[in-house]
Formats: sequence, C-alpha cells, structure tokens
Amino acid sequence: MIHATAIVSASAKIADDVEIGPYSIIGDDVEIGSGTRIESHVVVNGPTVIGKDNHIYQFASIGDDPQDKKYANEPTRLTIGDRNTIREFCSISRGTVQDEGLTALGNDNWIMAYVHIAHDCRVGSNTIMANNTTLAGHVHVGDWVIMGGFSGAHQFCHIGAHAFIGMYSGVNRDVPAYMMISDTPGIPRGINSEGLKRRGFDADQIRNIKNAYRVIYRDGLKLTEAIAELEQRAGTQPELKILVDSLRSSERGIVR
Repeated sequence: MIHATAIVSASAKIADDVEIGPYSIIGDDVEIGSGTRIESHVVVNGPTVIGKDNHIYQFASIGDDPQDKKYANEPTRLTIGDRNTIREFCSISRGTVQDEGLTALGNDNWIMAYVHIAHDCRVGSNTIMANNTTLAGHVHVGDWVIMGGFSGAHQFCHIGAHAFIGMYSGVNRDVPAYMMISDTPGIPRGINSEGLKRRGFDADQIRNIKNAYRVIYRDGLKLTEAIAELEQRAGTQPELKILVDSLRSSERGIVR
C-alpha cells in the first residue's frame, strides 16, 4: 500500500490500509487514519493528524510551516477530519502560537485544485472550495459554505454556515450565515436559497430567512436593532439561530 519510492518517517503513525503513492513524503509526527489515499508527490509534514477515508491528490502540500514571518519553528498543528477530498496543488498550513496553534478542517469537504488554506484557519464540514480559493490566516468558515473559483477571504474574517461566496469575490468583513456574496469587496446579494433547498430547508424556513435578510439589509435598522428583532423571531423560527449567532460573534463587522 506504500509505494517503494515514498519516504515515510519512522515516527509517523500510518493505518495499515493507507495508500501512499510514488515519491510522496510523510514527515515526523504525522498520523493518517484508515482508508486514506495519498497520491504521488504529496508532502505531509507534522504535527498533522489526518482522519479516515480522505483522498489527497498529487502535488499537495499538507501541514507545512505557516507563511507567517512571526513563525519561529514552534510545534503547531494541523488536523483534518474524515472523507475530505483535497485536489492537486492545494496547500494547507499549520497554525501559529499567535492564535491557538491549530489549523483545522472538519469532514466531507471538497477542496479543489490550487486552494490555499492558511495558518490558524478553521473550516467546518461539507464545504466546497472551487479552484484557487484563498483563505488568509485566522479565517473561520462554517459548515456547508461554498466558495467560488478565485474567491478569497481577508485575515480574521468569519464566513457563516450555508453562505455562498461568488467567483472572483473577496470578503474583508464577516459574512453572516445564509448570505450570498459577490464582488470585491463583497456585497450581499440575497440569501443562498438554492443551496438551502438542496439541503432540505422547506419553503417556510427559506421565507423566514429571506425576511431576516430584509431586516438586516433593507429595513434601515442599526445592526444591534436588527439582531434584537431576529432574536425575537428565532424563538418560533429556530433556523434563524445560527444567523443571529453569526451576527453576534462578528468582530470585524459584517458585509453591508
């Protein structure tokens, strides 16, 4: 299961059924779970933990040093969950001690070619990042987010669950849950209604989220006033809770 030309550190912990292709390098302090397949010419450095049933394509760079001038060889970490697809030439860096020392990806993410996920990013589960998506350091991406090709996020931005970032768009402020964003800097264009339909949200839930969008962006309210209104609605419309949470947790201000 490990090609004769692959180089695997003696300190790496590799499940028995892991496949490692030609000329790949698995460094010290790397753990790789059962069912994971690593193609040729992949480099994985540690400390890095990769879960089960992942597929990492050729020429990816996983768990290398963060691209941060303050980095001074501290033993920071990268964790990757289960069933992720990471395509060609992706780069995913470890964390830095200026944050929590951890970059983390959840489960079932589809990471297309040339995506860069920088140090200290937190990516949830079931996301899609199209080719050349770029996350700067400390970016948090919620579950079910879709990022179009060549899109990007500024350092420390948070992108809420179920949001959609359009192709070539760049965000420099936080994106609330459910929002659809386009252009640079990002401009809200409505909610990701098509994505919500695909995930089983019913007509009433989608209507409630659309009405919440109007409260935030169309009713002329201050953000604090909009949050107070949506908190009241969330009592009978629980789908609004993650929207309210994403608004309340914003530290950079939201796209408006």
